[in-house]
Amino acid sequence: MIVIDKAIYGQLLVKFQPKVIENEKEYDNARHILLELMKQKDRIPEETALLKLIATLIKEFDAKQDKPEQATPHEVLLHLMEENQVKQIDLVGKIGSKGVVSEIVHGKRSISKSQAKALGEFFHVSPAVFI
Repeated sequence: MIVIDKAIYGQLLVKFQPKVIENEKEYDNARHILLELMKQKDRIPEETALLKLIATLIKEFDAKQDKPEQATPHEVLLHLMEENQVKQIDLVGKIGSKGVVSEIVHGKRSISKSQAKALGEFFHVSPAVFI
């Protein structure tokens, strides 16, 4: 068990003043401190404790960042059609008539559950991506 000297650790906390990261500037500052601590070869236990704290704060900030928006069912369909070189005519009879397929492909009609199931089977993906 590593013993932390509270006085030394307190001095480090005063010097670096770690806190919850709320913006990119604070993120950059925390990252700079982390890198400096990581470079030290003979790190004392108190510096290791501070390093772990800052790493945790950085990880928490990273986890909260905006996740990419999920593609719409229409976008998924267009992507799969392009990747698999599927034309509208190839979907006629599988998800509906020529007119229905055209409306779906052009985003004028949403994909029903039964159509999602058929598209899932056709493209070998989960039907959930179309709902």
